Amino acid sequence: MQRREFMALVGGATANWPLTALAQKAPVRIGFMASGAARSAFSTAQIDNIKQGLRENGLVDGRDYVLETQFAAGDYELFPEMARKLTLAGARMILVNTIASARAAQNLNPPVPLVMLNMNDPVGTGLVESLARPGELTTGVASLNEDVTSKTIEFQLELVPKAMLIATLFNPANPTNPPFMAKFSAAAGAKGMTVRPFALKSHGELDAVFSGLVAQHPDTLQLITDTGNMDLADRIATLAIAHRIPTFSNYSPFAILGGLLSYGLSERWSFTRAAYFVKRILDGATPGELPVEQPTKIELVINLKTAKALGIIAPPTLLIRADEVIE
Repeated sequence: MQRREFMALVGGATANWPLTALAQKAPVRIGFMASGAARSAFSTAQIDNIKQGLRENGLVDGRDYVLETQFAAGDYELFPEMARKLTLAGARMILVNTIASARAAQNLNPPVPLVMLNMNDPVGTGLVESLARPGELTTGVASLNEDVTSKTIEFQLELVPKAMLIATLFNPANPTNPPFMAKFSAAAGAKGMTVRPFALKSHGELDAVFSGLVAQHPDTLQLITDTGNMDLADRIATLAIAHRIPTFSNYSPFAILGGLLSYGLSERWSFTRAAYFVKRILDGATPGELPVEQPTKIELVINLKTAKALGIIAPPTLLIRADEVIE
């Protein structure tokens, strides 16, 4: 039997089990492979958003589902074992928001439905065949970070007009980060700016990497979107303020966590929408036949507390365009 036929057969069989489970009022175990650390602000916010999204789709924690979470704390090599543990714990569906965790979950045998919470370029990275017909047992929400990363250069020049050297923090273990870096560097070069990349491979490297970054005296810092590194967003923002470096990111909560400006997909929207896919699958839909969705709105958030700490005055024309201003 061909793999596609096998997956279709399994998908059809898997799609039928939730109805029986819900009819018996037995809570379904849903797995979440978190890239961050347990109890970090990043992970806590993600879990809160997941539960809020499920609640808005009529699913009650403890009655309709139980959320089983495994934490990678930035170590992507743990994902295969995390996926195995979730299935052993009885997870009948897995939520993911990194490419590495998605691949680990897709390699499970027998396979389980997979819902992407906010995934960078799932087609280009081979996670799905297309957005319209993802195939196999994977569906969910895709981000537009590959399209909006370079846009932050314009915001940098509005807030720091004399900026010439941009430091970037990125995760080389994330296959989307090098293409993001290349596109960002090209856009910066077109503006006469220079980009200096700094690889952040694990949480334990942050202090050393940041010391090397500070030594280069960058005018600004761009945090390239990666869920492993986003777990450090509040620490990165604090370090940057201490060294008077304006920070930018496409991770939407970054400005809330102390960054100067963020421009990207609303994580709350993406997680809520992903919960819609969870509900559809529980109601019997086949995951691979549910089109992957992309956001229709990108949010601009500016933190004026951080701007004040850095001695930056945000132009009124920029503030008017912001979706949220933190004062």
